[in-house]
Amino acid sequence: MAIVSSTSDSVRTSTAPVTGLESVPWQQIIKGAIRDPNELRRRLGLPLVPDQDEASVAAAHQQFRTFVPEPFLSRIRLNDPNDPLLRQVLPVAEEAIEVDGFRNDAVGDMDATRQDGLIHKYQGRALLITSGVCAVNCRYCFRRHFPYETAPRSEAEFDRALAIIRGDESIREVILSGGDPLMLTDDRLKCLIDSIAAIGHIDRLRIHTRLPIVVPQRVTGSLVKMLRNMRPATFVVLHINHPNEIDSDVEKAIESLLESKSMLLNQSVLLRGVNDDATTLIELSERLVALRCIPYYLHQLDRVQGAAHFEVPVEQGLQLIQEMRNALPGYAVPRYVTEIAGEPCKRLLGG
Repeated sequence: MAIVSSTSDSVRTSTAPVTGLESVPWQQIIKGAIRDPNELRRRLGLPLVPDQDEASVAAAHQQFRTFVPEPFLSRIRLNDPNDPLLRQVLPVAEEAIEVDGFRNDAVGDMDATRQDGLIHKYQGRALLITSGVCAVNCRYCFRRHFPYETAPRSEAEFDRALAIIRGDESIREVILSGGDPLMLTDDRLKCLIDSIAAIGHIDRLRIHTRLPIVVPQRVTGSLVKMLRNMRPATFVVLHINHPNEIDSDVEKAIESLLESKSMLLNQSVLLRGVNDDATTLIELSERLVALRCIPYYLHQLDRVQGAAHFEVPVEQGLQLIQEMRNALPGYAVPRYVTEIAGEPCKRLLGG
């Protein structure tokens, strides 16, 4: 697919501007998400899948279901099969091709699981799988094969994981991940966060989420108040891959999160046909720092089965990072990293 990086206001989007969603509960927006790849194509004015690819696309959709909410859909260009946001969410035939070196558990989550829903890979940090669902299904997701049926659902199930954290004083930071932790209601999220905050040796809480980007209405006043009143230092790690993902509603959501006194970071994945050019990455970093969100990581693609068509060679990634360093101040250049299963930390690429 051709690379498209323009964020011009004149670009025509997939629908008329989404209006009235400010007053619609975010849960209702989630319920209205597109779940059918043919419906997604129809809404965007794209032809249906060619006959020779139909079975492969259907298999990709069955293995990892299509899920695209309206706010994200509204940022995708009409009649453009090469749109960088569309490429992240539309099932394609390449997903059904098994590629050597790509596997279901690309980053060794299962080997690092200490208790259902508790992953402990790195010294001082533990990760909780708080939800088995996201607000959008990104086709490159490294957990697209994760057995979410084993993740905690009830307070008692979460407490079994928290008991391990309570008993291990070497753990100073808890990471809420998933799925997406902000798919929990405010009440359920507060209950979980309060339980974590009550553990005396936890100094930091990190929330990894894509919801403020794909459904910015999720950033409610009650969520901001909850985060502002927390005891552990809080870091909200957003996931934005392309500047076109940031519209005025996303800007407002980020501004609201800043009011929670949380540190805002962003992580991106380097994706072929999405952001594998310096112009796009530089523009993304400039947009982020203007919003007071630090570009934190640029991830080399995790080699999960079904996502090989997104992979960018490391050599190209290193060149892109160098071009970013030439154009941006140091704080606006993310660290280019890869995760190797079993290693004690992420590996920095290029020094």
